Amino acid sequence: MEDWILILNSSRTFNHTSPQDRSRSVPDLTYKCLVGAFLGFIIFFSVAGNLLVCLAIYRDRRLRKLGNLFLVSLAVSDLFVSSLVMTFAVVNDLMGYWMFGPQFCDTWVAFDVMCCTASILNLCSVSFDRFVHIKDPLRYNCWMTKRVVLGSICLIWLLSALVSFLPISLGWHKPKNSVFAGSLEKERPTCALELTPVYAVVSSSISFFAPCVVMIALYARLYLYARKHVKNIRATEPVCDVRSSNSHHSSHVREHKASITLGIIVGVFLVCWVPFFSVNIVAAFCKSCISDLVWKCLTWLGYFNSTLNPVIYSIFNAEFRDAFRKILFSKSPETSCTFWTCCRGCQLTSPQPRVSRYDRKLTALHKDHYHFDLDDQGKMSQV
Repeated sequence: MEDWILILNSSRTFNHTSPQDRSRSVPDLTYKCLVGAFLGFIIFFSVAGNLLVCLAIYRDRRLRKLGNLFLVSLAVSDLFVSSLVMTFAVVNDLMGYWMFGPQFCDTWVAFDVMCCTASILNLCSVSFDRFVHIKDPLRYNCWMTKRVVLGSICLIWLLSALVSFLPISLGWHKPKNSVFAGSLEKERPTCALELTPVYAVVSSSISFFAPCVVMIALYARLYLYARKHVKNIRATEPVCDVRSSNSHHSSHVREHKASITLGIIVGVFLVCWVPFFSVNIVAAFCKSCISDLVWKCLTWLGYFNSTLNPVIYSIFNAEFRDAFRKILFSKSPETSCTFWTCCRGCQLTSPQPRVSRYDRKLTALHKDHYHFDLDDQGKMSQV
């Protein structure tokens, strides 16, 4: 009898909504809409930016370098973060519960760990590629062959999958008393990253701290080699020919700018992910020490790194900037529209006839004595 009374009382309190509760629900809905719009904006630009990086390397011949395959792998991992991880994280955070089932929860967590690990290892490989290219440029092609680069990328993704899917599928990451849907919240289960202390320390060390130490060491030595190259250029400039010294200087300046760009990428990555991995280890030992709001903010700070990488490419790298400009704003040879206006239904146009370089030179040489005109077929006719 007492149980029935409790059920009736709980149903009455659930169905009864006071004016104060209704007034509170309106700001709560507005807050969720604003947060959802902001996070959706981040996801859209992350997907578009990383797709643009892959398309730029595919279309631009200047970017078809062997070392840029690591950047393609990095863009693919960021694309997985934005499309497979961030989209479900938005729904989970805004709804307040996990609505996709317990099995997909483990899959989602495994993808999160795998893509994060792949991003870090790809950045580490990019740093090593830059280091070898500047330290020993003559032997770079002997060291970084196509087989070595492709094998390294396959090893990166294999190691990332082993760190994530293997222990998560076997249940090694969860504490023994952790249950997906608790007895009090079966209708609204949660999908949170609850890790054992051992798995939190081991996975964070393999996925983040160890590669970061390697990257910092590589960039420290890379900075020393860059300063050494600058000193050598200044010492050889008075002796060498002007043209050779200018070409030598421009090539090293270009390599130096590329190293600065990659250093900024690694620095931004550290700023985005160091707080999360530090809190991740703390939460494994003391779950109540980290609030839910702090955990979500630091998680999305790490996700935001997938959006920043294409922005860094377009701002600090002239080759990527030119490739992005050609893709977005250049006209197609078969259409009279750009990338932005092609959605409006541009019609196909026949390609315009081109005047040969020889005809242009003749026109420039004889413009003082003769006046030439071009007919419809692109040929010159004297007037």
